[in-house]
Amino acid sequence: MAWPKPILAFEGVAEERKSMASGLLAQIRSIFEGDAGVRKVADDPVLSAELLLLFRMILADGEASENEMATFRRICRDAFGIAEESIDPVIEYLNEFGYETNGSQAIAVFQELDVERRKLLARHMAEIAKADAKLAENEVKLLRRSLDLLGISPVDVVKPAS
Repeated sequence: MAWPKPILAFEGVAEERKSMASGLLAQIRSIFEGDAGVRKVADDPVLSAELLLLFRMILADGEASENEMATFRRICRDAFGIAEESIDPVIEYLNEFGYETNGSQAIAVFQELDVERRKLLARHMAEIAKADAKLAENEVKLLRRSLDLLGISPVDVVKPAS
């Protein structure tokens, strides 16, 4: 027995409403649980510290160039598995909560980590500094000071990761 057309049309509306309800529930869950990338950063003090240091390197020359931001996004995505759609909310999170941590405090998080992890941070900072094809004096100073505090030689930054 075939269903009359009005019932079939109603089923289509019901499916559409079900889909809309699922989307609405996902949005509500996101509001209460927050963005997955932001949660990842907020729950990991080392990751938070690194992203703050990278952002400080971006701003060291007084401007955030497109190339520096593209490099930051690539590092977030490739090195830390932060989804592209989460990067803007992560930046917003860093802007809102980053003022609570200064550069020395962020570096201190790394001082107890193994040397390879400290070298990785240094390489990421150097990638950001070089991204706009010019090294500003403040970028060089920030990188030099960070390397000193991390106990890393500048030679280790230019060597490929082992």
